Amino acid sequence: MQASQRPSAQRSSFLIGLALAGCGSILFSAKAIVAKLTYQYDVTALTVIGFRMLLSLPFFLAIAFWQVRKVRRGELKALTGRQRLELVGLGFIGYYLASLLDFIGLEYISAGLERLILFLSPTFVLLFSAVFLKRAILPKQWLALALSYLGVSLVFVQDLSLSGDNVLLGALCVLGSAISYAAYLIGSGELLKSIGSTRLVAYAMSYSAVYTLLHFFGVFGWEGLIQPAQVYGLSLIHAVFNTVLPTFMTMWAVERIGAPMSAQMGLVGPVSVLFLANWFLDEPITAMQLLGTAFVLSGAMVLSRRKT
Repeated sequence: MQASQRPSAQRSSFLIGLALAGCGSILFSAKAIVAKLTYQYDVTALTVIGFRMLLSLPFFLAIAFWQVRKVRRGELKALTGRQRLELVGLGFIGYYLASLLDFIGLEYISAGLERLILFLSPTFVLLFSAVFLKRAILPKQWLALALSYLGVSLVFVQDLSLSGDNVLLGALCVLGSAISYAAYLIGSGELLKSIGSTRLVAYAMSYSAVYTLLHFFGVFGWEGLIQPAQVYGLSLIHAVFNTVLPTFMTMWAVERIGAPMSAQMGLVGPVSVLFLANWFLDEPITAMQLLGTAFVLSGAMVLSRRKT
């Protein structure tokens, strides 16, 4: 009886992983809406990122402290020196370096071009997984990736612009962001096997917040905290719903389905911004964008059809 139930349990865990990856990506991608609303108060990109991590840090520290108490009670193994160094590195390349390069790139290129470049991240995850971890890439993963890329191209190609100064520099920065985030997912996927996803996120994101705040206060000083109440309110939404929750959801997904499939499901998120922008910002949705969304969702369905 237990043997017959095992495939069903594995299937359930797999589908939960896909759902977590998709929901996490939608919440994370919704940061664009909150950021756009925050920009109405004449703030810079670094201010948006700084406030995001400033208000996220207490949540990550609270969970990290809870994990430390579990270690002291003997419920978890203490981290090794190597694991601590890996967390320091993941905190740097993940939500600090990847975000910083992305926002720098947006100063030089259009949002449409930025989105298309960022969609290369799942490809880098697959390639890194194959080259460094010696893991085979399934044919259905390539099919799902092709469908998703076709979809996102249809969604955003109308916003594509190659005009402006330093387009190449901006494109390289965003490409660096995609590679950095892919490396973060691969590294996280390996480390969480030994320390667990919750502890990994709490520690790595705390480091990311420290890096970001050092940068923020280094540029603006304490005067950077003087902002309208609306900026604090929107930043709290940004911190809780677009940072804390999706980072945990993404790592819980990686724990269940692996980094490559989590990254591919992440393509659902940016497309969801179309509907969120229509709802909150009254931006129109075209027939071409709806067709592209259908292709992205088809890619997600291909991933979900797993034999057990």
